[in-house]
Amino acid sequence: MSPSRRDFIRTTGVVGAGLALGAGCSQGDDSAGSAASAGGGAAAPTPKRILVLGGTGFIGPHMVRYAVERGHEVSIFTRGRSQVDLPASVERLVGDRNDDHAALEGREWDVVLDNNAQDYRWVQNSTSLLAGQAGHYLFVSSISAYALEGFGWDRAEQVMREPLVDEDYARIDPPEGWSDGDDAPYGLMKTLSENIAHAAFPGRATVVRPGLIVGPGDQTDRFTYWPARIHGGGEILAPGNPEHANQVIDQRDLGEWIIRLAENGTTGDFNATGPAERMSMGSMLEQISAVVETPHELTWVTESFLQAEGVSPWSDLPAWIPGDPLMFVDVRDAVAAGLTYRSIGQTTVDLLEWDLARPAEERENRNFGMSREREVELLAAWHESMA
Repeated sequence: MSPSRRDFIRTTGVVGAGLALGAGCSQGDDSAGSAASAGGGAAAPTPKRILVLGGTGFIGPHMVRYAVERGHEVSIFTRGRSQVDLPASVERLVGDRNDDHAALEGREWDVVLDNNAQDYRWVQNSTSLLAGQAGHYLFVSSISAYALEGFGWDRAEQVMREPLVDEDYARIDPPEGWSDGDDAPYGLMKTLSENIAHAAFPGRATVVRPGLIVGPGDQTDRFTYWPARIHGGGEILAPGNPEHANQVIDQRDLGEWIIRLAENGTTGDFNATGPAERMSMGSMLEQISAVVETPHELTWVTESFLQAEGVSPWSDLPAWIPGDPLMFVDVRDAVAAGLTYRSIGQTTVDLLEWDLARPAEERENRNFGMSREREVELLAAWHESMA
């Protein structure tokens, strides 16, 4: 069991600046410099030796570039299969988190950023090797570590006005009969990994629990569906009560903040989603609409109708799970520790630029979201039911 966040949070450096800026939104572009000025980098940080486990996936490349921009010496550890454009100064170490850590042996780093752990046994391997070779271990976990039931339509009418889940909320425990070495589902894998990191780096570990990570480079389309659909124009099916709470975080805001946590030696457990203030599904779609010029109209369709029509929250209509506590978690500790946010509008502009440059086949066969044909069918049925 990891320590309580209130027992564990220790910060140095620019936390005061983070408090002042926490609710603000950077309007800058993708450059590290503009984000740094918005996110708590008033003074040049002391250069650190940073090891990133991963670094070539979704959140890694911008994080690495930002760290280099701020003067840090960065090494990444990957299988060497992704040819991502990174600064020339980045050291590329090749191995495998399952069974090949030779490139990490005999080396020392100030901080390890564990971005890509897909298995708690990877974290066992890396922490046992690096506990004596690094001063600080930062593990990127997930709000899926919390012990909450999955979505149920019985909660779809619940409109949350206050966050229901803070960092001390119960996390998923192993089921009866489970033993170390067994496979684990995603949420349990994150819980186990958190515990391993804290045990191997007592007083020197940080756990970051993101919610839905969005922004340029997101191949999942879990949020991209909405900017792309609104850009497509016409009548758009908007789901349920527009007052339902919603949370997302731009991968650049997350990555930049993680680097600042590393700079400041900040430890503890943090929820990392956004924005700092309450956002509803309605306000999110309004902010997206505000930066899209294509003529369009949102038609809000009730939860009861969508349920009767067999529509699936999150998959058919992404980034929407009405009444789910994980769409409104408490982020006050993260904001106090310097997490800042771009506006949804800025994320939308940058995301659409990236999305429109993708191959047409990818855009026509998105991983999440219903087809236009299905949407038209549902809207027709909705209007008929209201006649």
